[in-house]
Amino acid sequence: MFGLGWPEVAIIGIVALLVFGPKKIPEIGSALGKTLRGFKEEINNPQLEEEDSEIDR
Repeated sequence: MFGLGWPEVAIIGIVALLVFGPKKIPEIGSALGKTLRGFKEEINNPQLEEEDSEIDR
């Protein structure tokens, strides 16, 4: 995963926990998941946006 080993991932997780707190981590994960899902949909279906913009003209 991006050239990171488990020790590096653990350190990043601990730092994130200290910075954001345990209550904010699930919210951040959810927002990140929604963002990545949106990017993936746009990459897989770019023609949908082009068709929508042509209809609006």
